[in-house]
Amino acid sequence: MNTIELSTCFCTNNVTACKQFYQRYFSAKITFDCGWYLNMSIGEAGATIQFMEPQGEMETYTGTGITLNFQVNDVDAEYKRLMDAGLQEAMPLEDHPWGDRGFSVIDPIGTSVYIYSDREPSEEFSQFYV
Repeated sequence: MNTIELSTCFCTNNVTACKQFYQRYFSAKITFDCGWYLNMSIGEAGATIQFMEPQGEMETYTGTGITLNFQVNDVDAEYKRLMDAGLQEAMPLEDHPWGDRGFSVIDPIGTSVYIYSDREPSEEFSQFYV
């Protein structure tokens, strides 16, 4: 298989709240919006995220078991910006021995959004990098 792109689509009744959240806090740009289906572009690397209202008998996302990881240049600046904007941390800003510094917040449908910058991993974890 020659994959061109991989993206995540969340089935939710809260498409509008998600659109507002990712536009406001992550500068997401709308690339398609027909009301019940929304495609947004985030960042310069071409990452996309989608939200759609359930169609027919589709089940909606329950908000557990998924973390969206956002790598940024300056995690401390992003932490300050998002906390000053009124978001609540779900996980505090801290250094992690596996090689990053990060924190998390929760989006309107319960998804954990992890924001981080790379750091040198501890000796314990450096052996696992290939």
